[in-house]
Amino acid sequence: MVSFLLSIVALLLGYFFYSKIVEKAFGLDDSIETPAIRLADGVDFVAMPSWKIFLIQFLNIAGLGPIFGAIAGALWGPVAFLWIVFGSIFAGGVHDYFSGMLSVRHDGASIPEVVGKYLGSGFKNFMRVFSVIVLILVGVVFILGPAELLAGLTPTKFNTAFWVYIIFAYYILATLLPIDKLIGKIYPLFGICLLIMAIGVSGGIIFGGYHIPEITLANLHPNNLPIWPLMFVTIACGAISGFHSTQSPMMARCITSEKQGRSIFYGAMIAEGIVALIWAAAAIAFFGSTGELGSQMSANGGQGWVVNIISTTLLGKVGGALAILGVIACPITSGDTAFRSARLTIADFLNYKQGPIKNRLVLTLPLFVIGFILTKIDFNIVWRYFAWSNQTLAMIVLWTAAMYLALRKQFHWIATVPAVFMTAVSTTYLLVAPEGFKVSPSIGYPVGILISIGSLILFLIVAKKKIELEK
Repeated sequence: MVSFLLSIVALLLGYFFYSKIVEKAFGLDDSIETPAIRLADGVDFVAMPSWKIFLIQFLNIAGLGPIFGAIAGALWGPVAFLWIVFGSIFAGGVHDYFSGMLSVRHDGASIPEVVGKYLGSGFKNFMRVFSVIVLILVGVVFILGPAELLAGLTPTKFNTAFWVYIIFAYYILATLLPIDKLIGKIYPLFGICLLIMAIGVSGGIIFGGYHIPEITLANLHPNNLPIWPLMFVTIACGAISGFHSTQSPMMARCITSEKQGRSIFYGAMIAEGIVALIWAAAAIAFFGSTGELGSQMSANGGQGWVVNIISTTLLGKVGGALAILGVIACPITSGDTAFRSARLTIADFLNYKQGPIKNRLVLTLPLFVIGFILTKIDFNIVWRYFAWSNQTLAMIVLWTAAMYLALRKQFHWIATVPAVFMTAVSTTYLLVAPEGFKVSPSIGYPVGILISIGSLILFLIVAKKKIELEK
C-alpha cells in the first residue's frame, strides 16, 4: 500500500516540478499567436477552453490503454508500478509535451511533418506512411473490441458485424464534423467518467481491506514471460505511447496560449499514468496474486471481464454502468480520433485544405475501406503489430524532441535518454518477439542495446553537424 501511495505522489510531483523543467527547455513564448487563432477554419483549427481541451486530450490518449494495458502489465507484479511512474514522468510526459508544442510552433502540423523538420525528409516520408498505418490499426483495434462486447450485451440479432457497422458510422461522423460539434461536446463527459471510475476503484481498494503489495523487482508473471522488453511494450499508454503524438496535434490546433501546453499535454499524460497505476494495483490486490489474476483473465475472456467484476464489486450498479462506459465508449472515442488524425496527416502531406466537406470525404472514405478490411483479420494479430509500432513511433518522436533541444542548445538529454531507452525497447522487442524475428534473447538483447548506443552516437554526430551549419 505504501509503495502505491508513494507512486501516486511521485506522479503528481513529476507534474508540478519536472514538467516545468521540460517547459523551460522547450522555450515557452506566450506572445506567439497560436494556430487556433491565426489559422482558424471552423473545422480543425477551433479555439476551445483549456479545461475542455485537457479532457479531450486525456480521453484521446487514454481510451482503454491505461486500463487494459495496465491490467495486462500487472501480471508481472508491482514492478509495473515503477515503469508507470518513471515512464510517465521522464518519457511519456516529455514525449506528449513536445509532440503537442512542436505542432503548435509549426502551424498545428501533424507529427510526420514535425519529425521531418528536425530529422530530415527521409524520416518525414517514413513517418507519413508509418503513422497512418498505426492510426488505422488503432481505429481497427478500437472497433473490434467494443463491437464484440456490445454483441454480448444485446439480443443475438445484433451480432458483432452489426455493431461494427454502427461504430463505423459514428467514426465517419466524428472524422468529418468540425471538432467542436461532436468530439468537443461528448469527450469531456466521457473523460470525467473515466477519472471518476478510477478514483472510485482506488477508494474501494484502499478502504475495502484489499492488500496492495509493495514494489519488488521480482518477475511474478504466471507464465514467466520476461520483464524486458515485454512489459515495456505491454504497458504503453500508461507510461509512453507513440499514438499520443498523433493525437496531440489535434489539440495543438485548439489551444489559445502556449502556457496551456504544460497542463494539457504533460498533464494529461500524468493523469493517464495515475489511472494506469490505479488499475494495475487494483488488478493485483483484487485477485490476491498475479497467478490468480492470470487464471481469471484466461478463464473469463481477458481484461474486459476484470474491469467489469472489479467495478461492480467495488462500486455496485453505478460501477457496472461506468465499467460498460469504460470498456465500450472509451475505446470508441480513441478510435474515432485515430481516423481523424489519419485524415489530417494525409491532408498535411498533400497540402489538401480540409474546409470543404467534399475534401474531407475524399480522404476519409478510403481510410474506412482499409479499416473495414482489416476488421476481418484476427484481433490478436492486429494488436501485436500495433503494440510494437506504437512504441517505435514514440522512439522517433523522442529523437525529434532531442534534436530540437540540441539545435536550441538546450539540455537535450531530457529527451535523448528516454529516446535511447525506447530505441532499446523497440529494437529488442522486434528481434525476440514471436511476431518479430524470433531471435534468441542471448543474441537479441545485446544487439538491441548496441543498436540503441549506435543511435545515440549517430544522433550526437548529426546534431553537431547541424549546429555547425547554422553558425
